[in-house]
Amino acid sequence: MSSRVADLARWRDPRLGQPREVELPAGTVRYHDQGSGPVIVFVHGYLVNANLWRKLVPLLADRFRCITPDLPLGAHTEPMRRDADLTPVGIAQLISDLLDALDLREVTLFGNDSGGAYSQLVAADHRERLGRLVLSSCETPESSWPPTPGGFGLLKVTAAHPLSCLALYQVLRLRRSWRWHNTYGWLARRPIEPTVMGSYVRPVLERPEIRHDGRKAIGAVSARYTRRAAERLTAGFDRPVLLAWAAEDRVFPLAHAERYAWALGAELRAIPDSYTYIAEDQPELTAALLRDWRQS
Repeated sequence: MSSRVADLARWRDPRLGQPREVELPAGTVRYHDQGSGPVIVFVHGYLVNANLWRKLVPLLADRFRCITPDLPLGAHTEPMRRDADLTPVGIAQLISDLLDALDLREVTLFGNDSGGAYSQLVAADHRERLGRLVLSSCETPESSWPPTPGGFGLLKVTAAHPLSCLALYQVLRLRRSWRWHNTYGWLARRPIEPTVMGSYVRPVLERPEIRHDGRKAIGAVSARYTRRAAERLTAGFDRPVLLAWAAEDRVFPLAHAERYAWALGAELRAIPDSYTYIAEDQPELTAALLRDWRQS
């Protein structure tokens, strides 16, 4: 991989804060730490990284400490140990280990896209350090994982073999493919700038060890994990929960969120003019929503 491509893959918006690293049982995790006050840990989904939060963090850092890790979901830069457990249970354990390693307490865990699925598993099985939970346009008990709308199930199918996985991602070398509905077109309402997109797609395209991690993670997902987590949460999660949902989400229907919020006894707030990546499409509205909810 050329130095230019490597730099593009490692680039993170400076508004996230200086990059740091922490050693966890699964491997080295890179993260950013910006601001001070009550802690919010942001959990992204597959094939994105901390840059997903680049617009949102500077709107919150005057009041909150914002932790934005790069999780091993295909757009990270530090490969995990070869034997690391990257199943949904393993990723949830990794997030819990991160909270432990940084000694974070009364955390607001904010999960978006499949990051919301992992966040539900953390809340169900590792809630000790959590104070609040925000689920944002993500899997619900009515969703498949990967979600059926958009054709994202192909990611899991091709993960069965390294060559099929490699072949699938080659299309991401073409910028026009980034707006297809089965890549990022149904996740962000408007185009994401090329520098950010480069940080998302270059690691999985250029580095076999990163592709290996991503393949392990996406190949192991299943709705049975989120449905089990939802059963535990609806049976007795005693922290405040907010569902912050894109009103025009094409992957995770708002109607599903409405029914899940009712089952959880949670508050639901819809964010207009946005697809799944609400921090990308509507950072100001998302920040205002979080500030208001934290004060309630």
